[in-house]
Amino acid sequence: MQLTYYGHAAFQIDTGRAKILFDPFISGNPHTADVVTADELSPDVIVLTHAHGDHWGDTMDIARRSGALVVANIEITNYVQANGHDHVHPMNTGGASNFEWGRLKQTYACHSSSFPDGTYGGNPNGYLLEVANRCVYAAGDTCPFAEMAWIGEDHAIDVALLPIGDCFTMGPEDSIRAARMLRPALVVPVHYNTFPAITADIGKWKALMDEAGFAARILSPGDVLTM
Repeated sequence: MQLTYYGHAAFQIDTGRAKILFDPFISGNPHTADVVTADELSPDVIVLTHAHGDHWGDTMDIARRSGALVVANIEITNYVQANGHDHVHPMNTGGASNFEWGRLKQTYACHSSSFPDGTYGGNPNGYLLEVANRCVYAAGDTCPFAEMAWIGEDHAIDVALLPIGDCFTMGPEDSIRAARMLRPALVVPVHYNTFPAITADIGKWKALMDEAGFAARILSPGDVLTM
């Protein structure tokens, strides 16, 4: 199983049976320049944590062209259907669904959610993806919350993708608190250094994770992590 990071919070997991694209903010994402264009992506599945433009991104264009299944909360899937793409799978916080390529559980995230046109986007979420005895936790945009301890107790997380940019999500210090609750084998930082408001000292973050005793890997846009 391979995870390809595209920058900000966009990444794709290739399970060998399906390509699963998370939060496809590609066009207008400064990290994707010379790495990938939306037209180059043909996923089998698109998973959305929430409706903000820097996560919703190119969803409709990619979904229409590729025919991808769009997985998200029911408000987002209703919006997708209203805009002409019927291949959707609605979920809601705490629910899980089994697919031929693996299992997704939708987790809580403490944030907000609306589409670029102002339409309400439902509750924001994170996801636990379980495939072939591997577990990836995409936290979405969130601060640490106490129930992360339950997630860490109930799941052996191989990789946790945590936002660290501060201002709109947790920052570097709070990501340490999150890691202590989640207890992942590896932490990957996301959602930072895309806009001035979410500038982070990534070297300092790595040092904090090292000091706290957590394995951490900084992925540059286009990097591939094999699990």
